[in-house]
Amino acid sequence: MIKGEIENILRKASGAHRLEEVGVIQSLWSGYGAILRYGLEGATQTSVIVKHVSPPESTAHPRGWNTDISHQRKLHSYEVETVWYRDYANCCGETCRVPHCLAVVRKGDEVVIVLEDLDAAGYPVRKSRVSDFELEACLSWLAYFHASFLGKVPTGLWPSGTYWHLETRPDELKVLAGEDPLLCRAAGAIDSKLKASPYQTLVHGDAKLANFCFSEDGSSVAAVDFQYVGGGCGMKDVAYFIGSCLSEDECADAEEALLDFYFVKLREALAISGKCVDTDALEADWRALYPVAWTDFHRFLKGWSPGHWKIHSYSERLARSVLTTLEADRCS
Repeated sequence: MIKGEIENILRKASGAHRLEEVGVIQSLWSGYGAILRYGLEGATQTSVIVKHVSPPESTAHPRGWNTDISHQRKLHSYEVETVWYRDYANCCGETCRVPHCLAVVRKGDEVVIVLEDLDAAGYPVRKSRVSDFELEACLSWLAYFHASFLGKVPTGLWPSGTYWHLETRPDELKVLAGEDPLLCRAAGAIDSKLKASPYQTLVHGDAKLANFCFSEDGSSVAAVDFQYVGGGCGMKDVAYFIGSCLSEDECADAEEALLDFYFVKLREALAISGKCVDTDALEADWRALYPVAWTDFHRFLKGWSPGHWKIHSYSERLARSVLTTLEADRCS
């Protein structure tokens, strides 16, 4: 779409009589478009965010994964995001805040999503490091998000959420076979273990620190980037988030306390929602799946980027423990 088409979409969605492109916030992964901010006049909002997905003629993945499988996965991820904003986002309240969606327009493989500007809504801060207080704000968001969608069928979303889901990563699994044959052979069992949990919810699917927007005081957050939202065990988000913002030693030292905090918030959220669920059984099931979820991402990472800094002794220790347990279960 040309700039004029995008601006017509904005005028129709916002009612603005004048608008101006303020700047590009960031480019989308692998050159698939950009996220921009527009200033508005004559509308209830003073600014909005435009996510313009415009797939390139040829792709150049930063790590070389520019295959057709990768391309189709990205295209589908943007289809999923449009469904998320159309059918699911309104179920999120202030305790798991997401940007309000003003419009979604598709034209072939191109997509324009017009979103509330979270900076203007009171979430202007981005973090590369977090205090314990800020980390807990993110875990609280995840707990309320998972409680909100517990038992929800992911119609139109990824049947299994997360961008590293096994069924979407055959190329990386081939690399893993040479890097870690034991983990490669267990990949299906790990995936099955997570899917077998009776307590399925929606997972954000890319709940890293960079996708959380903080209030000025750090007490609350909103989340963005819902390309990989779908079904799954909530521990997939929790393990991935903790690994995104803590070092190896911090992950090991803080694991129990962070899980304790998350489950307190999950129980709180479920009580408020009025959902009929055995919270003791849910917590026992998900706690046991935390190392499995961690190992699932570790499996992807070792195939995708074998020298990645997140491949450390804590991850290896959890993975070996999970592999031992799976082998014992298989032989029993």
